[in-house]
Amino acid sequence: MWRGLWTLAARAARWPHRLCRRQGSGAPAPSSGATIFALSSGQGRCGIAVIRTSGPASGYALRILTAPRDLPAARKASLRLLSDPCSGEPLDRALVLWFPGPRSFTGEDCVEFHVHGGPAVVSGILQALGSVPGLRPAEAGEFTRRAFAHGKLNLTEVEGLADLIHAETEAQRRQALRQLDGELGHLCRSWARNLTKALAHVEAYIDFGEDDNLEEGVLEQADIQVRELEVALGAHLRDARRGQRLRSGAHVVVTGPPNSGKSSLVNLLSRKPVSIVSPEPGTTRDVLETPVDLAGFPVLLSDTAGLREGAGPVEQEGVRRAQERLEQADVIVAMLDASDLASPSSRNFLDTVVATVGAQSPSESSQRFVLVLNKSDLLPPEGPGPGPDLPPNLLLSCLTGEGLHSLLEALRKELAAVCGDPSTGSPLLTRARHQHHLKGCLDALGHYKQSKDLALAAEALRVARGHLTCLTGGGGTEEILDIIFRDFCVGK
Repeated sequence: MWRGLWTLAARAARWPHRLCRRQGSGAPAPSSGATIFALSSGQGRCGIAVIRTSGPASGYALRILTAPRDLPAARKASLRLLSDPCSGEPLDRALVLWFPGPRSFTGEDCVEFHVHGGPAVVSGILQALGSVPGLRPAEAGEFTRRAFAHGKLNLTEVEGLADLIHAETEAQRRQALRQLDGELGHLCRSWARNLTKALAHVEAYIDFGEDDNLEEGVLEQADIQVRELEVALGAHLRDARRGQRLRSGAHVVVTGPPNSGKSSLVNLLSRKPVSIVSPEPGTTRDVLETPVDLAGFPVLLSDTAGLREGAGPVEQEGVRRAQERLEQADVIVAMLDASDLASPSSRNFLDTVVATVGAQSPSESSQRFVLVLNKSDLLPPEGPGPGPDLPPNLLLSCLTGEGLHSLLEALRKELAAVCGDPSTGSPLLTRARHQHHLKGCLDALGHYKQSKDLALAAEALRVARGHLTCLTGGGGTEEILDIIFRDFCVGK
């Protein structure tokens, strides 16, 4: 249905003379800067739908659709009757807001129509806007792209806005808000200013090195600024892709011997029956994955086949895939049956997975590790009996839920270490593009330090500064911009 509505609006934009035989007075002359319009709120029946326009014909469109036809006060909601400009038929009684440029989201003249959210109302208003000369339907992300083109947002802020729209967890929201507020952009501009000072010092020495009036220690000041920037860049590049993990989700793998309760835990954490639970060993024969909001962090949770030897070919393939997922995991949740720690399968699991991964400190491995002893409801009051030596562990009963709070808190700490805390510290790098430009800047600073010729040293500083400029959008190519704006919805 909505695709049909959008097709009607697009046709109206291409052939306005078919809908209106005569053009109203005061229509703007055709210009290269077309005015765009789109439904900006969610699709489907709702109480209020927001339709907005951006471009030079926005004021004209507002006048011919509303009665009275004068423009309302800027940035103040006004109740107006909306009518079809061709037939004069009333369409809706709505709130309208007029945002004259440059004080608007896009920097252009903008209008918002807050209409009733029924499909017939939205369809009628989209068709009416499409009949206005100079208006056309917006493309995906076009409003934000115009805001970027008019200097309302830099590229890192645009990326933060996209992340905020797609945020599904508290941690993602906090990180996206920090980036939308411009923290990463401000940091990069500060680094670029320091590089500009260093470049000015080097070029001053090249031009006036033999002039007695030149301040002493000019090159030493440039070297100090470069060293300080190298330290800052190195710290950000050593963040182990925490920002990217927080944006796209950390990988948590639940592993253990057969019948230890892995599938029960996955169902408990995801709050839905993802995996089949059965007392028969080897029920899970493939990797089952589900996205989960875990303690405020986005997680891809994997349920794997029980690790054991001597099973059939199908189960052995499941074991192979489970071991493959273990190598890719950010956090490993190892499960054992607390009432059966002395069994051969439990001891084998302890000797292989737990002994190799769990014994490593966080500084030695990029993977985090949590050992869970499940089925605590089967234990006697005094706890587990004599058994093998175990690293730090948590008791849990997937049946009763006892111990779940402690497990969630332990996972929250591990995920915070993997993804970073978005509410504290320096802004995180959320995209591979950020890593690329900071790495390029750091490499260029290395060339500066190695250069024996001052002209080559100055050129290295220009390259380094160029990478920082590209990161915030000053030198981005159209191809890169297309990729960034591609994920926006129509109307944003």
